[in-house]
Amino acid sequence: MSPQNFEPRRSRCIGRVAMGLVALLVSATLAAAQTKTVERTVRGPTAKDIRVGVYLNVQADCTTGVLPSIRLVASPANGTVNVKRGKVTATHYKQCMALEVPSFIAFYRSKANFVGTDTLTLEVKYPQGRTELQRITVKVGDASAPWGRNI
Repeated sequence: MSPQNFEPRRSRCIGRVAMGLVALLVSATLAAAQTKTVERTVRGPTAKDIRVGVYLNVQADCTTGVLPSIRLVASPANGTVNVKRGKVTATHYKQCMALEVPSFIAFYRSKANFVGTDTLTLEVKYPQGRTELQRITVKVGDASAPWGRNI
């Protein structure tokens, strides 16, 4: 193969690699754009279940959709996280006058003598492609303290 035949092929190859890298960067940017970070704080007593999240999927026709997947990304330092199945009953939710749908409910429970602040991060992936990173701060205190509303 003569050098003049080799040069156009190499240029085309480099061009294809560059286009592939651009496509990879664009798709990585789009994937990152679909992930939303949510931060919130909950409070509750020491060594008791504290509800930190309720996850459901209600369709436009008021029926349930596929539930999201939930993954513990960052564990709390002073407690544990459990996810349980449940049912949510609601009235006047979106356009639905009344509904009852399955859900996942996430709970945090601190160690027996822990009082203070703990944090955890959950990744919630919905079937439509939306992903949320939920950074949850849990303020843990004694059982006699007046606790605010849980989620």
